[in-house]
Amino acid sequence: MGSQIKKEVFIGFGIGLLAVFFSLYLYIEFVSEYSFSTTLKMIKEGDLYGKVLGLAAIPNLFVFFIFIKKKQDYRARGVLMACFLIAFLVLIAQFI
Repeated sequence: MGSQIKKEVFIGFGIGLLAVFFSLYLYIEFVSEYSFSTTLKMIKEGDLYGKVLGLAAIPNLFVFFIFIKKKQDYRARGVLMACFLIAFLVLIAQFI
């Protein structure tokens, strides 16, 4: 039973990270007026890693509530862990 729980948490964690990276890609590709590489350069030059990662983590909220609504609590726990990881990365990006 323990390995099944770990598997569910890991699936939720992976989905949470994929949601962040997918939303980051969508923002850079479709919302930004500049090309993909130019936008990445602007993020690097402006030291905007933390802000962009923080905005990219918003879709995790929707994923979390979908898992809660479907009664998949362990996957929701994995998404929450992914949010904590992203928050930690944002904290590091702000102070480095």
